[in-house]
Amino acid sequence: MQRRHFLGSPLAAAQAAGQQVPLPAANEKVASGTGAVSYKVDVTIERKQSGKPHKGKVLAAIQPHCDDIPIFAAGTVLKLIDEGYEGVLITMSDDSMAGSGSGYGEVVWKNEKDTNEVAKRMGLKESIFLNYPNHNMDAWPIIEIRARLCFLFRALKVDTIFVYDPSGLYERNPDHYVTAQAVEWAAAVSGMSWDYPEHKYAGLKPHAVKERYYFARGPQLVNRVVDISGYIDQKTWVNMANVTQGPSGDTGARLRRKLAAEGKRLPLLGNDDDTANRQYTKYFALARDRARGPAHGLEWAEYYHYIGPDESVEDDYIRKNAVPL
Repeated sequence: MQRRHFLGSPLAAAQAAGQQVPLPAANEKVASGTGAVSYKVDVTIERKQSGKPHKGKVLAAIQPHCDDIPIFAAGTVLKLIDEGYEGVLITMSDDSMAGSGSGYGEVVWKNEKDTNEVAKRMGLKESIFLNYPNHNMDAWPIIEIRARLCFLFRALKVDTIFVYDPSGLYERNPDHYVTAQAVEWAAAVSGMSWDYPEHKYAGLKPHAVKERYYFARGPQLVNRVVDISGYIDQKTWVNMANVTQGPSGDTGARLRRKLAAEGKRLPLLGNDDDTANRQYTKYFALARDRARGPAHGLEWAEYYHYIGPDESVEDDYIRKNAVPL
């Protein structure tokens, strides 16, 4: 498993392989606004809504690498698609520096193929690849990246975005923080009339991005917790599409065979390779989601800093106090 290590403390036993067995540890300190942090943050629990309340809306799930959205946001994306959204997956880098293959070209091709399958499994209508050099996005002019994203947000009429938190702490990967910063301001100016006026010659009009779901690998100011309990098996299936670089690949199967050679077995991993890979992905690679849920009375959860539609003091006052003539 590359770049992702989501292990922690024990939770209650779960049914696996036909018997009660202890689950792998899944501990994480999940409090927001406590300890050394002086901010008090109101946290909203977002649960599945019935019907198709978001029909007609468009989301863009934006990632520097092919495993970012699957690990951090696939549960919420699946939920919103189920509630009526349409969406696209935008991958910023060429994914050339991570995964198995005989060389640069094969690694890029295999990761692109995996990403297309990821988008399909999440119910997104298209994968878009911007192909910036992997691990080197900080050498690229951010204003050029921003212009391309703004074009896409207007062309696709994007209402909601998912991306790394541009204010997330201790993020060291340049592809992550450059992507986050470029997306943040592209989303801000896509609804403004004076930015990129040349877009009108392509028939594009300003279109404001109204909602942002920011996720992070490290500490962040969390104000939105999304219940993904009903989507965790689908999220597991999404992550299993990333066979080239993770998060699990055939790790579960290899662990099962290794233990068998030592005369041992983990009941959690079942009796075949497919079960082993699925269970490993769910309970080890996605252990963070399982650790976060119980802190909010949920089984599985994803964390975000959420920014919703702007509402001015004037708008709020009118909404609460306007009466018919």
